[in-house]
Amino acid sequence: MADMGSFQEAVIAWAAGGPGQRAHELAATLPVRAAVLLEGPSDVAAVNALAARRGRNLAAEGVCVLSMGGAMSVGRFVSLLGPPGLGVRLTGLCDEQERSFYDRALERAGAARQGFFVCAADLEDELIRALGVGRVEELVRAEGDLRALQTFLRQPAQQGRTSQQQLRRFLGTKKGRKIQYGRVLVEALDADQVPAPLDGLLTSL
Repeated sequence: MADMGSFQEAVIAWAAGGPGQRAHELAATLPVRAAVLLEGPSDVAAVNALAARRGRNLAAEGVCVLSMGGAMSVGRFVSLLGPPGLGVRLTGLCDEQERSFYDRALERAGAARQGFFVCAADLEDELIRALGVGRVEELVRAEGDLRALQTFLRQPAQQGRTSQQQLRRFLGTKKGRKIQYGRVLVEALDADQVPAPLDGLLTSL
């Protein structure tokens, strides 16, 4: 039975150069009303975690949450899913340093730019600032990663960086860790701590 996961797979295959017929068929069958474009799977984990906390099932609502495999892929995904392609409503998150790139991709496709929410550095940075360094360190300890963090902090390259910068870099040092903490950090947020870009995205859907 077709579901949103099937549509996600079809779109990713299409974006990689495959045929788009399956994505077209599924978009009409499900139906898909919106696509959330995110840079990577850790962002997907965070968005899905916040949606679950708020009692929402985005897939059941016709919302497809997609990892593009990097910000540089946004032009391709926008052209396939936006007005030139399926005509699905587009939204998502982007980093401040890549904002102009997203703006150009959306403008070329004739898609609305106001649907994208901007993180200062990236979503991990937003979550660490929202929770505070002390709370994030507590979560690292609870997840069994304290020794790995302590080893990481002793590296010469980490000297001179702020604690927030160090934690942000630590999350990307092991495959799967950013995905793990995308969920863990969101689940630890108080209701009034949700970073504005993430809150804005969920509220807009």
